Amino acid sequence: MGGHDERETRADPLSGDEIAMLFTFRRAMLQYTKWSERRVRKAGLTPQQYLLLLAVRARDDDSPPSVGDLAGELLIRPNSAIELVNRAESLGLVARQRDDHDQRVVRVTLTDKADGLLGVLATAHLAELERAAETLSISEEFLATLSAKFLGAGA
Repeated sequence: MGGHDERETRADPLSGDEIAMLFTFRRAMLQYTKWSERRVRKAGLTPQQYLLLLAVRARDDDSPPSVGDLAGELLIRPNSAIELVNRAESLGLVARQRDDHDQRVVRVTLTDKADGLLGVLATAHLAELERAAETLSISEEFLATLSAKFLGAGA
C-alpha cells in the first residue's frame, strides 16, 4: 500500500474515451455507495456495521474471524474494530467467543438476527450491483463469484 506501481504511469496521455470510462466507473461506484448507505440505514444499521457483517460472513476458513482479522479486513485500527464489535454486540448482531487454542484471541460470529438481516440486505445489494454492472458491462461470471462468496459462505 502506498508503493509506486509501474502500471500507474504511461507515456501516452489518456484518451477522452478512457477518461469517460473512468468517470463512468467512479460515478457508478458513488451511486452504488450512496444507494447502499441509504438501504443499510433504512434497515437500522450503519454502513460500517453492514460491512462488519459482510466481513464476518465472507470468512473463507473454518474458524470465525478474530477482532484483529476484522480490523485488517475493514482497514481500521484494532481499537476501532473493538468498538465496532462492541456496538454490534449490543445490538444483538454478533457474539464473541474465545479461541479454543489461544484464549487471548476473541473470535466474532453472527447471530441469527444478523444472519437474517444480512440475507435481506446482501440480496438487495447484489441486485443493485447487477443493475450497476449492466451500466459498466461487468461480466455475469464476476457477479456469480460475488454472489457465491457473500451469500453462499456460512450457509
